[in-house]
Amino acid sequence: MLADLIAEHRVPGAVLAVYANGEFQEHAAGVLNTRTGVEVTTDSLFQIGSISKVWTATLALQLVEEGKLDLDRPVRAYLPEFRLADESAAALITTRHLLCHMAGFEGDLVTDTGRGDDAIARYVESLAEAPQVFAPGELFSYNNAGYCVIGRIIEVLRGKPYIQCLRDHLIQPLKLTHTATDADEAILHRAAVGHAPEPVGLWALPRSLAPAGSALTMTARDLLTFARGHLSDDGTAVAMRAEQVHMSPITAHGDAWALGWEVFHVGEHTIYGHNGDTIGQSAFLRLVPERDLAVALLTNGGEGVPLHHELFSHVLRELAGIDLPALPTPSPGPAIDASRYVGGYGNAMLNITISQDESGTIWADQTGSPRFRLLPHDGDTLISAEPAQGIHRMQVFVGDDGHGRARFLHIGRALPRLPDQPLTQMS
Repeated sequence: MLADLIAEHRVPGAVLAVYANGEFQEHAAGVLNTRTGVEVTTDSLFQIGSISKVWTATLALQLVEEGKLDLDRPVRAYLPEFRLADESAAALITTRHLLCHMAGFEGDLVTDTGRGDDAIARYVESLAEAPQVFAPGELFSYNNAGYCVIGRIIEVLRGKPYIQCLRDHLIQPLKLTHTATDADEAILHRAAVGHAPEPVGLWALPRSLAPAGSALTMTARDLLTFARGHLSDDGTAVAMRAEQVHMSPITAHGDAWALGWEVFHVGEHTIYGHNGDTIGQSAFLRLVPERDLAVALLTNGGEGVPLHHELFSHVLRELAGIDLPALPTPSPGPAIDASRYVGGYGNAMLNITISQDESGTIWADQTGSPRFRLLPHDGDTLISAEPAQGIHRMQVFVGDDGHGRARFLHIGRALPRLPDQPLTQMS
C-alpha cells in the first residue's frame, strides 16, 4: 500500500510508523536519494522540521514543572537583553505568547549566525529590529523566531547550549539511538535527502533555527517513542495539551493551538499533532491520547500533505474509529466582489498581491510562485482553483483596516496589508 501511494503522490521515499495497543508497526518504501537509489528502510533518518517545536515546548514545560520557568512572566524576566523594534511589545511578551504563536512580531527572519554554541543567542540578538505585526496576544500567527527565543530561555535556565539540552533531557533519557542533531551526526546513519521542486543546494536550515526545526533528524520509531510520553496523563503532557487559542476562522489549520501542539477536533474526538517542512522533506505526527495511539509519516519530497492525509485517514479509521474530514477543494460558484481582499500583503519572507480582473476572476501573485486563480470558499476564505503539491491553498482574510478592507491575509502567518495599495480592481 505505501509503495503504491508514494508513487501516486510522487514521493521518492517514506516511512510510516504507528504506535497502538502498546506496539510499534513500521513500513518503509522508496529511496532516500533519487541520485543514488539507496532504499528507504525503517531505520532511515529524516528531518522532522517544525515538529521540533514540540520538543522545544517539552523542554520548556519541564522547566515549568521544576519551578524554574513561569509561562506568564515577561520574557525579559529571563532574557533582560530581549529586544524588538517595538519596545513596548518586547516588554510585554511572555513565554506563553511564544509557545502558542501569539507574540505578534515578524516570525520568519532566517539569519544564519554560524554553527557555534552561541548561534541561538546571536540569532535572538538579531531580532532587535524585528517589526511588530500586531499586539501580543491579539492573534495567532505562526512564528519560527518565537521558538528560537524559547530555545534561548532554555539555554539560560539550564546553563548549556540548546542542542545539549535536547540530548540531556530528551534524547538520552528516552534512549533514542537513531536521532541526530546535525548533519555530522546524521551522516553516520541512513539519512534521507530532500527533493524540492527547485534544488537549493542545501541539506539543512541554519543551526540558529534549531529550536524552531532546523536540527532534529530521526527515525519514525524514535519520533513515536518521544510521542509516547505525550500520550500519558503526567503533568507535562497534560499541560501541553491545554488549548490556548481558538483558530477559527483560520480554516487552513486545526481548530486550536495548545502549548506546542496543533489541536484538531473531529466529532467527539481530539487529535493533537504537528507537521514539519524543511528543504524538500516533510514530516507529520498525530496523537490520539484517548486511544493511546500515535502515527508518524516521514517523507523526502513530492506531495506529502495528500499522502499523509490518505494514510492517516486509513489508520485513524481502522484503529480509532475516527473519520478525518476531506482536504478542502474548490466548488463552482458565482463571482464575488473582492474589493475587501484586493491589495498587497507581506512579511520579510513572502509577498502576495490579490487582484480582480474585469471578468471578475480573482488572482494571487506570490513571491517565488506562478500566478494562481482564487475562488470563493467559505466566508472570508478563498481557495486556489488548482492544486499545488497536491493541495488547494487557503487564503483567509482577517480583520478590518478601517477602510472596509481586510487587515491581514492569513496563511498560517498573518501577513499584514501593505501600505499604499490601490483600492480599485486590477487587471
